[in-house]
Amino acid sequence: MIKENKVSKYMLYAIGEIVLVVIGILIALSINNWNELRKQQITEKDAISGIKNDLTQDKEYINLIINTATSKISAFNILNQELPELYTTNRKKVDSLVIVYFISQRTFYPISGSFQSAISGNEISKFKNKKFGSAVTKLYNSTYARMIDNGILLDGRWEFVTKKYSHERRTNNLGDMNEAQLSEFLDDLSFHIKSLNYYITILESTLEEIDQLFQRV
Repeated sequence: MIKENKVSKYMLYAIGEIVLVVIGILIALSINNWNELRKQQITEKDAISGIKNDLTQDKEYINLIINTATSKISAFNILNQELPELYTTNRKKVDSLVIVYFISQRTFYPISGSFQSAISGNEISKFKNKKFGSAVTKLYNSTYARMIDNGILLDGRWEFVTKKYSHERRTNNLGDMNEAQLSEFLDDLSFHIKSLNYYITILESTLEEIDQLFQRV
């Protein structure tokens, strides 16, 4: 009986030790999980903050592009409606419109450092804010990609116009042209302006998408 009592006490002690070890492991795992969750929350917060900063700069540049493009379009619209008459009555106004039109063209390329870092570190897939992660991925991989493609097309049409009328652009003077040449000049500008108008539409739509993205944070 004495031996059995000792064995029982030993078993209880052993079970107690096992329970304590298990409890200790569970506590350690809980602390580790809490730390990992906390690290992930900090990482996500920093990544989103970086992406928002990049997108804020993107918005500023997009607005600059829109303002520059709008000035070009306004100058073209006046030339398109009044060039034949202005060319004979007010060459100074024609030249001033030519100057506005031939201001350097800007096209958009995004600041993507924070997004690329989040992608390369596989952080976006771990975002707790899934809606933001999905929306920002669409913005960079789809919307921005389409903008870049249209920007390349627009740059090509701009290059055509600026090469053909390099003298006019350099001198800020339309020069001597007959009626057919003036018509050809407007046709060439119109070819570029159509692309520019469409590009502005895409830019404005992208601004709305960025604003909606900010609302998901």
